[in-house]
Order: sequence, then C-alpha cells, then structure tokens
Amino acid sequence: MPRFDMPVDDLRAYRPEVAEPADFDAFWADTLAASRAVAEPPRLRGVDSPLTLVDVHDVEFSGYAGDPIKGWLTVPAGATGPLPAVVEYNGYGGGRGLPHERLQWAASGYAHFFMDTRGQGSAWGTGGGTPDPHGTGPSHPGFMTRGIHDPAEYYYRRVFADAVLAIDAVRSLDVVDASRVAVAGGSQGGGIALAAAGLVDGLVGAMPDVPFLCCFERAVGLTDRDPYDEIVRFLSVHRDAAPTVFRTLSYFDGVHFARRATAPALVSVALMDLTCPPSTVYAAANHHAVGAEVVEYAFNDHEGGQGVHWQRQVAWLAERLAA
Repeated sequence: MPRFDMPVDDLRAYRPEVAEPADFDAFWADTLAASRAVAEPPRLRGVDSPLTLVDVHDVEFSGYAGDPIKGWLTVPAGATGPLPAVVEYNGYGGGRGLPHERLQWAASGYAHFFMDTRGQGSAWGTGGGTPDPHGTGPSHPGFMTRGIHDPAEYYYRRVFADAVLAIDAVRSLDVVDASRVAVAGGSQGGGIALAAAGLVDGLVGAMPDVPFLCCFERAVGLTDRDPYDEIVRFLSVHRDAAPTVFRTLSYFDGVHFARRATAPALVSVALMDLTCPPSTVYAAANHHAVGAEVVEYAFNDHEGGQGVHWQRQVAWLAERLAA
C-alpha cells in the first residue's frame, strides 16, 4: 500500500492544536474519585494450568462505578515478590483470552496483568469475561459511538476508569512492587495505556504500541477503516451531531493524556498504518509532557513491529528500572 499521510519529516514535527475542554481535569478527577470510593480489594483465584514455569491467577477487581472487571495475573512460578509489573490493555474487540497466550513478560521476570475490556471479547481471539452493564442511547454497531451524546455516558469513560483502577489493584498486591509499574498495549490498548499514564502518577513508563484514540478529528477525516469509521457512519445518519460528538471525544483524546504524563513513553508508529494514521500517533507523542521515544516501522500497516517491537519494549523498560 502507498504512504498516505504526511511526509516523514513533517510527521516527526507534527504538533497540532487539539481542542481541550476546560473541565477536562475535573471530569477525570470526579470520575476516578467516585469509582475509587466504591472499590473493593481485588480477588485472586489460582488457576490450574499446564504452565509449569509461571503461576496464573484469575483476578476480579473493581472498575468504573465498582463494576467487576476480569483479568489475568501471571508471575514467575513460586515468585513472592516484590516484582516489577506490566499492566497491559487489549486491542479493539478482543477479550482477555487465555493466560497461555501472553507469557513474555512473566517469562522475563515481571508480574503481568492483562485487563479484560468490558463488553468486548467477541470479535477475535479466544473471548472475554467482562460485561458492560451500562446502557447507551442511539449508536452505530461497535463501541465508538456508545453514549457519544455525553462524555459522562461515553463508553470509554468506563474503560479508562477501569484501566486506572486496574493499576490500583495491581499496586495493592504483595507480589508487586508498587513503585515499579508500567503500562502497555497495542492499538486500542495503546490508547488506553496513554490515558492511564496521563491519569496515574508514579508509573515507571508507558509503552503504547500503534495507539488508537488519538487526534480524533484528524483521524475521522483521514481513514476509512474501522473503528474510526464507525464515527463517520454515525455522523452520516446523525447529520447535525458533529459538534456534540467531537466535544464528547475531546475528553478521551490521547493528545490530552500525553500532555499530562509523568512517566516517559516508548511509542511505536507504522508509517503505512491505515487504521491508526501515523500523524495521529505523532500528535500524541509530540505533545508528551516528559518525552516520548518514537519507533517507526516504515513499511508496516497496523501490525506495526509485533515481536520485533516487544524486544525493544523489554530492553527499554529494563533501562527505566535500572535508572
């Protein structure tokens, strides 16, 4: 496929002005305070598994509004900690799957927590186990327009709150060193990692891989791929709703979370990515408050660097922990 976005030199300098709501910080402070007020300690259940070199725990923790959220905690077999931890978020439509599908971090000596994404898990992979009990007004099939008439009702308010409370839950575990926690994720998971890193202090790093949910107004006009195109199709029916839609999305834009980050980031971008256009990734990375190292994959689409990039991540995180 051809490159379709800006020239590379322009991408590397791209730092657009993205409209930010005046009450952005208050909105998120109130959201998280309300959810933390009703949170209960995480519940862990050991899982019988053919995996002999790692221990697996089925976890349930309190997310947005106290809703129960599932996850897998995987640690080196017999580990008592405290271990550095990676909290990882999933791509769009996938669930937490099965614990043997993600062993790299535990095999490298980390506690690894993989969060189920509420309401998802039925588009690819091996399923999820977390419902989303909250309703929505008119929306296009998918998740991008659920509750989009109001930021307080928008789907990703719940998901981002879940992501933050997942970090709270992981930090509370005896096996984890609460001062050495990082976040990671690809695509939607990368966007969630950006949000979590902008809302949580004291992380050692964030590793958003080809992140989604950044620079919405540009993305919606630049690519015809889902999930961004769900918004286009919604607006093609609700023709007068664009001001309301983009106001809601402004509370969830990765650019704004990057501006608030307190930990460094390693960000990947694929220059032929038609799902998360490179300029939208650079928009967030170039606004990052404490610095984002960007790794480019010049000839890749949304798959990005895959296993090659994970090698970069594990080396980068080891450097942060040793600093």
